[in-house]
Amino acid sequence: MITPVILCGGSGTRLWPLSRTLHPKQFLPLCSSESMLQETVGRLDGLELADLHIICNEEHRFLVAEQMREIEQVVPQIILEPVGRNTAPAIALAALDLMAQAKGDSVMLVLAADHRIEDTQAFQKAVAAAQGHAEKGYLVTFGITPTYAATAYGYIQAGNQAVDGCAEGLPVQAFVEKPNQVTANAYYASNKFYWNSGMFMFRADRYIEELEKNSPEILNACKQAISSVSKDLDFMRIDAEAFAACPEDSIDYAVMEKTDRAVVIPLDAGWSDVGSWSSLWEVQEKDANNNVIKGDAIVENTTNSFVFSEERLISTLGVDKLIIVDTKDALLVAHKDQVQEVKKIVEQIKLAGRQEHINHREVYRPWGKYDSIDAGHQYQVKRITVKPGQKLSLQRHQHRAEHWIVVKGIAEVRCGDTTQLLEVNESTYIPLGELHQLGNPGELPLEIIEVQSGGYLGEDDIIRYEDRYGRADENLTD
Repeated sequence: MITPVILCGGSGTRLWPLSRTLHPKQFLPLCSSESMLQETVGRLDGLELADLHIICNEEHRFLVAEQMREIEQVVPQIILEPVGRNTAPAIALAALDLMAQAKGDSVMLVLAADHRIEDTQAFQKAVAAAQGHAEKGYLVTFGITPTYAATAYGYIQAGNQAVDGCAEGLPVQAFVEKPNQVTANAYYASNKFYWNSGMFMFRADRYIEELEKNSPEILNACKQAISSVSKDLDFMRIDAEAFAACPEDSIDYAVMEKTDRAVVIPLDAGWSDVGSWSSLWEVQEKDANNNVIKGDAIVENTTNSFVFSEERLISTLGVDKLIIVDTKDALLVAHKDQVQEVKKIVEQIKLAGRQEHINHREVYRPWGKYDSIDAGHQYQVKRITVKPGQKLSLQRHQHRAEHWIVVKGIAEVRCGDTTQLLEVNESTYIPLGELHQLGNPGELPLEIIEVQSGGYLGEDDIIRYEDRYGRADENLTD
């Protein structure tokens, strides 16, 4: 049986402003009605699988849990990384977890959560071919058959003779970095080079053996980190200090480039890492003028462009090869040939001390979401949506008071020692410093308008006393 391990880290900087640090591209429905993470899980249907493992940043844990709940997917192990340390340590955590369960011979299928694959049948056929090699102790990678001379991907050079007589598997001769255009043209013409997909398959014990041989400092740090494990709801927490001391390295550098047991399985399945706005444009359905239109837009004499509107009307006239992405709090306008440099805009946002790279105006929480719809001197207005049966934490604020107005559903409000039910058009006042809690006892979403007033309205002005989501010690907004 195959143990899927989905790597769900990364910030998707090049897809800003849609992708943000706290809500990156793997959690966005970029190519369908499902998020990229949900699509990744979905393409495993039909394979004979053991328990699914997902490895994600601690800050994304509730996004992962909620998206798996939406598709009714049980995930026994959601391993939380307290800090990002690249793919080699992340995979080591999953392998060590399997070893601790006496499942060292488990075949791990390591996938990124943010890839698009059009042909699921071809993908699963390649997985089946890779499994045989992995069971024999090989470390398998999937090489994407190039469709053009790309300079945005690393390459895998394959040998000519099939491994163990299996036509689907070729020995890896070399991993090579992203080439310049002249080199990429030569690679594309040779038919011996494949794009490096970042997908792998191997036994857990073999990965640990190779890591011990080639990158023992990573293995030792991961062993230390996973030796002290605690369970928190659906999540597995590791020793944060030990993992923070782990060297940061990719599986390519730490293991795959150094092993003599690497095999590449060619894969031609309509793969894309959706790593930029231009690559997302390439895989989307287009109109007669080669435009991709998402949301409310009117385009006239516009060609070869990508137009995305989250809320407002966008109109274009007489433009070509533009990327226009409008969210509630940020607008990007870029030439399609320059979108690989969007990360430079994000760096400028960071250096200016701004927040638009971290989160959207609309922020998701395990109980629902809130949208910061207005703000001014000593006041802030939010639209809060609470899912049926959910509650915010029992809390108090040191610097602000709050007014709540119910606009949809029924609210259960605790304020001090009093608990009451409020219906549409009813309101209440939470004085500064008062213990309070908001919940939704109904079967439909609850929506309230919250008006905050006070001398300090920062999101860290919260003291939690009870929290069903295990966040009592976190200084985050509810």
